[in-house]
Amino acid sequence: MSSRTYGQFCGLARALEIIGERWSLLIVRDLVLGPKRFTELQAGLPKIPASTLSARLNELEQSGVLRRRLLPQLDAAVVYELTEYGSELDQIVLDLGLWGARSLGRPGAEDVFTMDSAILSLYTTFRSEKAKGVQVTYELRYPGEMVLHAIVEDGALKVAEGAHPGADAVIEPLGPYIKDLLSGDLTAADATRTGKIRIEGAFEYLELFTELFHIPAAPKMTDGIVVR
Repeated sequence: MSSRTYGQFCGLARALEIIGERWSLLIVRDLVLGPKRFTELQAGLPKIPASTLSARLNELEQSGVLRRRLLPQLDAAVVYELTEYGSELDQIVLDLGLWGARSLGRPGAEDVFTMDSAILSLYTTFRSEKAKGVQVTYELRYPGEMVLHAIVEDGALKVAEGAHPGADAVIEPLGPYIKDLLSGDLTAADATRTGKIRIEGAFEYLELFTELFHIPAAPKMTDGIVVR
C-alpha cells in the first residue's frame, strides 16, 4: 500500500490515501462495469506504464478495494474485480464524473475516449426521474466505429457495448457533439440542422434523449467570483 499519508484522523483523508494516487480512481472507474484482465485495463488506460498499473493494482488490493480472481478456464487467466467495499464507490464515481463533466471543454488531439468512458457517461448523466413511464432504446454510433446501446425502461437504464437491432433511434455524432447536446450548448434541432448529429428514427427521440441525459451547467466565473 502507498506510504503516503496526510497525518489526519479524517475519513476523507483516508479515502484519498486509498484512491487518491494518480490513476487509482480511473482503475476503479474501469472496474465498475465488471472484472477485467491486466491487458484490458492497459487498453483502457493506454498512457499508464505497466509498472505503475501493477503498483496501483497491488495498492488497491491491499486496501481491500479490489481482488484478483482466477478464471475457471484452460488459460487460467487472472482478472481484477471490485470487492463489496470497492463497489461502494460506484455511485461516488458516477457523481464525481458528472461534477467533472460540467467543466469539460473540447477533447485534445491525444485525448482517449474509450468504450467504458462512453458507457459510464450515459450512466453518469442519466436522469431517472425524467424516465418514469418511458420505454425507449437508443443505439449510439461514435466516431471510430464505437457502437453501444442504451435501454431505458420505466426509470431504469441499461447500457452495453454493441448495436441493438430493435433500437427506436440511432444517434450518430459526427464529432465530439454528444457533450454539447447533453449540456444544452447544442439543441436537438440545431444538431440535426447543422449535420453535427445524424439520427435514424423520429426526431422526437433525439429531443427525448436530451431530456433523459443531461449535464448541468457549470458555474460561471467573472474575475474569480462565482456567478449563480
